[in-house]
Amino acid sequence: MQSLQSLQALQNINLMSLLDTLISLTTAFVLGSLIGLERQYRQRTAGLRTNVLVALGSAVFVDMANRLHGHDGAVHVVAYVVSGVGFLGAGVIMREEGNVRGINTAATLWGSAAVGAAAGADLILEAILATVFVLAANTLLRPIVNAINRKPLDVPSVEVTNTLHLIVERAHQKLVLAQLTQILDSSKYPTHDLEVRTFGDDEVEIEATLAATSVNGDELEVLVQRLAAMHAVKQVFWSPSTTD
Repeated sequence: MQSLQSLQALQNINLMSLLDTLISLTTAFVLGSLIGLERQYRQRTAGLRTNVLVALGSAVFVDMANRLHGHDGAVHVVAYVVSGVGFLGAGVIMREEGNVRGINTAATLWGSAAVGAAAGADLILEAILATVFVLAANTLLRPIVNAINRKPLDVPSVEVTNTLHLIVERAHQKLVLAQLTQILDSSKYPTHDLEVRTFGDDEVEIEATLAATSVNGDELEVLVQRLAAMHAVKQVFWSPSTTD
């Protein structure tokens, strides 16, 4: 039985097919390295080795399926590669203090898998082209993203949730709430939600979330000064946060 298995292994040796596999894996290694170098330079979670291994693994699976079952088998394996790398990408996405990090790294791993799958399917030029576009997305688009992120939150094109925070004497909270609602309505900034929390022994914090998602920052500053002058109000400030 063992001798038959050895003979089967010898029969599977095909130098031309082996050369084809070498070209595919070399392409996946080189192109995965290019993508990984950019990630490593920026000290991302998934750097050089991770991107190379993802590209190589995808190439090996697709090349093996292509050799054993032809193009139909390769197509089926590509589908599994896509779903498998999805689980791998989920592992590099982290949530810290309400902020999600690692989405771009996960997407880059997905791109590396696509490059490797193309190389394994003997689509060398397509793999090179895909690498160029992945690198372009991570480099050429970066200045545009940074420019957009530097825009102030109070511009009309940005939708934000604006919340007013008031520290008020507990004994006068009902009066302040009534005055606050009246002032906001007259200023054309009605509230979407009002919440009162305990703040120390003798004070409460009133959070008033504005219904408007596009506001004027200067107008809110004037509004804050007006609220700060109210009786029993100890402190007032407002905070913007981007909406989904």
